[in-house]
Amino acid sequence: MTQQELPPALKNIVESSQTPDTLFDELLAALGDFLQSDRCFLCLHNPHNNLTKVAFCWIRTPDIPIVYNEDWEALPTSLADEDPMFAAALRAKPSIFVEDVETADSQILNREFEKKNFGHRALIHAHIRENGQLWGILQPCIFGHPRIWTEYERGVINNLVEKITPLTVSYVKSAFD
Repeated sequence: MTQQELPPALKNIVESSQTPDTLFDELLAALGDFLQSDRCFLCLHNPHNNLTKVAFCWIRTPDIPIVYNEDWEALPTSLADEDPMFAAALRAKPSIFVEDVETADSQILNREFEKKNFGHRALIHAHIRENGQLWGILQPCIFGHPRIWTEYERGVINNLVEKITPLTVSYVKSAFD
């Protein structure tokens, strides 16, 4: 497989003509299986009014905390100051692959913020952007131990983000029409 190719399970879901709700639910489960992650969620963001919603979350086992909020909520104005990864997403920086929250550079992440809000040990902070605006963050993660993300996995994530960006943007816009 080349870096541009998605594994068949992901490719079949992305290329299906399912409703966005079904597609995102199935995609997170398939991505969780592919990466052997413990949790995978999609945080949607409306850049026009700075509202967010975590509408989709997959967990491997019931003991993993779910990240989910049904309603669109305003982000705290201090979030970009507290969370360097969110600030990077807003600035159109590349997706971030954290192998160990405990040893990551403080320029990359705020260890205490991650522990308090998410509890994971390793994660991918994949930025879904279009025309310089943040529309979502795809976040697979691991609990309890570090995780090395391979070059192949990084390529798959970057390709997957590119493929789901139009659907994510459309989904967010449709919620406010």
